[in-house]
Amino acid sequence: MLLPDNLVQETIKDANGKRILNLLYKERRLTKQEIAQSLGLSIPTVISNVNDLMVEGLVEEAGVADSTGGRKPVIVRFRADARYAFGVDISPTEGRVILTDLDCRILEEDGFPIQELRKYEFIADQVCRIIGEMIRRRTLDRKEVLGVGFSLPGTVNEESLLLQNAPNLGIANISFREFADRLALPVYTENEANAAAYAESVLGVVKDLNNLVYISITKGIGTGIVIKDHLYKGKNKRAGEFGHMTIEAHGKRCNCGREGCWEVYASERGLLNSYKECGGRAAQGIDEVFEHVQEGEPTAAEALDKYLDYFAIGIQNIILMLDPDYVVLGGDITRHRDAFFEELVRKVFVPNSFFAQGDTKILLSKLGKNASILGAALLPMQTLFFLNEKVI
Repeated sequence: MLLPDNLVQETIKDANGKRILNLLYKERRLTKQEIAQSLGLSIPTVISNVNDLMVEGLVEEAGVADSTGGRKPVIVRFRADARYAFGVDISPTEGRVILTDLDCRILEEDGFPIQELRKYEFIADQVCRIIGEMIRRRTLDRKEVLGVGFSLPGTVNEESLLLQNAPNLGIANISFREFADRLALPVYTENEANAAAYAESVLGVVKDLNNLVYISITKGIGTGIVIKDHLYKGKNKRAGEFGHMTIEAHGKRCNCGREGCWEVYASERGLLNSYKECGGRAAQGIDEVFEHVQEGEPTAAEALDKYLDYFAIGIQNIILMLDPDYVVLGGDITRHRDAFFEELVRKVFVPNSFFAQGDTKILLSKLGKNASILGAALLPMQTLFFLNEKVI
């Protein structure tokens, strides 16, 4: 279908405006001449679009640059405080809400305990209450807020705002569409590992680099895949469920109903079970196991070694399947880098015919516990200055 000429021109202008804003987001400040040269646009096109962006408050003039002759070129600067976004992270035990500017600086943060994810109305009430309080405290106009992004623990259909399935939690088909009505703001949803992978690719340790797999180690294992700067989800939004690949035939039963899944052996739960099976007393969490490792307890050392064997097998499989530039590890386990990381890398890169240590780098997330919630806050920003939704 052919578009009317005026609509074509509006579409082109909108695209050029986003390209200019995206460039200024990355470079922070440029002259109009530098923008034109970088994007291959004419000076009049740049001037027209920059003027529109200034009217919207997204950029501002910031003095003049040096000139060898003639009029000094005007510098244009990106305004990170022009718009805001909310990120919400819903985990099995806690809800967190942040308010960020366009640089993803966390301006406000609050949270609440969650006893059961099935208690949806309680969660909805708490999230809406916190967001309302932040808006009032900051005296924000809702027109300044791009929207609310949710990071959720399970398979997510972002088009229908639906948490389709979270087998570890025993819940399915929970709609988040109600939030859009209650908050009068655009709402976006994403799987927590995908959100974290997105944040790592935009803000994190592998910022602006193309191919990575993010592995979230919690009570389960979530993975997010970024290929050529795009989140890869697959046809049915299930790509990256590596936590449920079989690494032990006829092994332990997983909450998903299958046997021998990677997350049974390599999640936080897997480490706790390994410690118990090696003869250790019941530990309250992985911090306690690592304390025993640091104390030199043989049982804890044996349990960690067996755990790392399974952890490494899963990473090896991912490298063989996807051949990524980077594997980024996230979750509370990363706090214990000194106790496990070097040995994990050694186990992953045992001599083999297919890959060596220099082929794929294994890194720890620099965003820490904020990876997924910052990814959630980034979701509303895609429509503003990222040129596409970065999803394939």
